Amino acid sequence: MTTAPKYSLRQLIGYFLQLGTIGFGGPVALVGYMHRDLVERLKWISEEDYREGLALAQLAPGPLAAQTAIYIGYVHYRILGATLVGLAFVLPSFLMVLALGYAYQRFGGLPWMQALFYGVSGAVIGIITLSSYKLTIKSLGKDYWLWGIFIVLTGVTFWTESENIWLVLASGALIWWVRHSPNPLQFNTIFLPILAQIPVLSVENSLLWKIALFFTKAGAFVFGSGLAIIPFLYGGLVKEYHWLNEQQFLDAVAVAMITPGPVVITVGFIGYLVAGFPGACVAALATFFPCYVFTVVPAPYFKKYGKLPAIKAFVDGVTAAAVGAIAGSVLVLAKRQLIDIPTIAIALTAGIILYNFKKIQEPYIILSAAILGLILKSFLS
Repeated sequence: MTTAPKYSLRQLIGYFLQLGTIGFGGPVALVGYMHRDLVERLKWISEEDYREGLALAQLAPGPLAAQTAIYIGYVHYRILGATLVGLAFVLPSFLMVLALGYAYQRFGGLPWMQALFYGVSGAVIGIITLSSYKLTIKSLGKDYWLWGIFIVLTGVTFWTESENIWLVLASGALIWWVRHSPNPLQFNTIFLPILAQIPVLSVENSLLWKIALFFTKAGAFVFGSGLAIIPFLYGGLVKEYHWLNEQQFLDAVAVAMITPGPVVITVGFIGYLVAGFPGACVAALATFFPCYVFTVVPAPYFKKYGKLPAIKAFVDGVTAAAVGAIAGSVLVLAKRQLIDIPTIAIALTAGIILYNFKKIQEPYIILSAAILGLILKSFLS
């Protein structure tokens, strides 16, 4: 039974407003801040509740940090707490990306803005390459089946320049099959809810409706790190719908790196570029609503069922596939954006600095690369 809270809902909302405003470093850093502040320092949340929330966030589709925050809001204040905490965590960075989207559209054609993103593009490649490497090593371990899935998905994503959702689901099914003898009941209870996440196709031609469907699907298939959404977004935004060109897409990834809060909030920036303020709101809501549902609905039952080996096996397979898709998308972006010696040098330098100096946060790298881009462009022009 959950003990009485030592804090008010207003205090918890205030904490997540602050974290969403100044919390840099990506999903792993953000969940680390939550543990440090809420479990160790303030002692508002028990170690057991925090671990259960983190485990659920890793098992269910959705951005890791946002789902952990939503679960923490649910612990003592149930649906109201989960809803308000989720909004408080996402709102600050959403407003920031709206402002960046406005500035980008208004000044994007100016030489100085192009020079900024010339340097930033190389830094982003270095950052996501290192993040992909760390995520791969941490997620796959020494399991040869998982490494095989990783290699296949990396190759397929690089070759097709898009993520294949059915291969991701099939990877989960394969690991479940390998580790557990087939059981029809298990299949129904594990896979049918996952397949039900795929939105029904619609003939509606409205741009906002298309944005809603696309980003709902994106939110339903992001496992773990916010970086997992990159290959899916690239395939849809650049290759399928042609809503963004490749430079705009990489700039959107850069926006995710320079703003606090959940990395996935860059969908607000993307939605703004595609359809203005309504597009930003629809894209953000469609992306985060599935992760909200996938946290709040199973939360009461997670203590009982979350540790089932069959569920863990399926998630391990999906995670390996998602990590492979991330690696493949990094290769695609690197091929397109590392266009000369300066951009290659910036990418390598960014990766080396972050690897060797772990206390340096990504926004400082992005800022330095932007200034360097201005300097280089002034000399090259």
